[in-house]
Order: sequence, then structure tokens, then C-alpha cells
Amino acid sequence: MKKNSSVDLQIAAELGNTLKKEFFTSIVDATLDDKRDRIELTIRIVSLEESAYLNKKYRKKEGPTNILSFVSEGVEKIAPDFLGDLVVCAPVVNKEADQQGKNIEAHWAHMVVHGVLHLLGFDHQDICQAEAMENRERSILSNLGYPDPY
Repeated sequence: MKKNSSVDLQIAAELGNTLKKEFFTSIVDATLDDKRDRIELTIRIVSLEESAYLNKKYRKKEGPTNILSFVSEGVEKIAPDFLGDLVVCAPVVNKEADQQGKNIEAHWAHMVVHGVLHLLGFDHQDICQAEAMENRERSILSNLGYPDPY
């Protein structure tokens, strides 16, 4: 089944790399399961300040974070394919890749896969959920040609 995702890419901070909208769309498509062949979502690339603000407001946690996932609720009738929003903090993701010795594109791919899985209902609140989510991430990233992120 051909995937046909619609990604609204909002770049509100310097990406610090050469990733384009096609990269993000291909990662989203690869993350979809067999039950869905189309989704719509927004990916917003943000600064340290915007990430810290959103992390504090919605998660009650201080400081910026690599990715936040916001599941859409209550729009199913007017926008049945809309999953929600991903907010990616470019400086955090780029710094993590550097500190962990990871290829930057591979790390960005991992963050997007991780965020989309959250929008699809996956979580990692307990060990069983975390194992299932991590295994799914590994499989998707492997299919895309990226190494195990863990």
C-alpha cells in the first residue's frame, strides 16, 4: 500500500543541516502501519527558547527537550487524517547527535519516527511499552537503512 503523508514543515529556527521536507515526509511515510496509508501532521523546528517554553507549559518540565508530540483531539470529523504536531528542537537534536557520535540524519530520522509513534499511540511509560516502542523504532529505522539508535 502506497503511503501518502502530508507534512506541514514549519522552520522557526535554524536547522543546522541540509534536511528538506522530502526527508521528513519519507520518514513519516515509513512510520505508518498497514492500517493507515495517509496522515497529516505538522513538524515545527524550534529554538531552545521555544522548546523550553512548550516543555514547561505542557509537560511541567524545565528546559528544552529534543521532541514534543501533541496528539490532535476532537478534530476527527473535520480532519480525519490529522494526527497532530511534532515540535523538534534543532539545537538539542544536533547537539545530541554530536555528543553521542551519531550521524545527524540518522538521529533526526530517529526523533521523527519516535514522535510519529507517539502520535499513533505508542508510549514508553513502563518497560513493556518502552520495549515495544523501541523495537518498532529499530525496525522502521533499519528498513530505512539507519543503524540501531539504542
